[in-house]
Amino acid sequence: MLKKGLLAAAVIAFVTVFAIGGLQAGTDVADEFMMKSDYPHKKGIVKFTHKKHIDEYGATCGECHHDADNKPRNDLKMGDDVQKCIECHKKPGEVTKELKKEWKAKKVKKKEKDKLAREFHAEAVHDNCRTCHKAHNKKTKTKDAPTTCAKCHPKEG
Repeated sequence: MLKKGLLAAAVIAFVTVFAIGGLQAGTDVADEFMMKSDYPHKKGIVKFTHKKHIDEYGATCGECHHDADNKPRNDLKMGDDVQKCIECHKKPGEVTKELKKEWKAKKVKKKEKDKLAREFHAEAVHDNCRTCHKAHNKKTKTKDAPTTCAKCHPKEG
C-alpha cells in the first residue's frame, strides 16, 4: 500500500513539474520569420526580425502585440504564447474598393472607417507597422524605417 502511495505521489509530482514548466516555457519564437497568413497575397511576403526590432530599434513587445482593448502587451517576453493577428483581425486581405465606396456613400466618419478597416488582417498589420515606422522616422529625422509597399514587400521571383 505504501509503495502504491509513493508511486502515485511521484507520478503526480512528475506531471505537475512538467505541466507547470510547459506553461511557463511558452513557444519557441524564431528571430526571423515570414509574415504570411493562409490567404493569397498580392505582394511578396515580409520578412520580420525580432532581434533587429528589439536590439537595434529598442522596440518592446507591446509595440506590436496588444490585447483586445488595443492596449500594449508589455508584459510579454520572448517565447511567450501570443495569438496571430488573423485570430482577431479575421477578414483576409485589405478593405475592397467597393467597400470603401460604400463607406464614402454612407458618409462613414474616419474614426469608424479606421475601426472597420482594422477588422481586415492586412489593414491591421499595415496600420501597426506603418504607424511605428513613421514615428521612428520622425523621431530620428531619417527614413530608416520603410513606409511604402515596395520597401517591405520584396518582388516575388
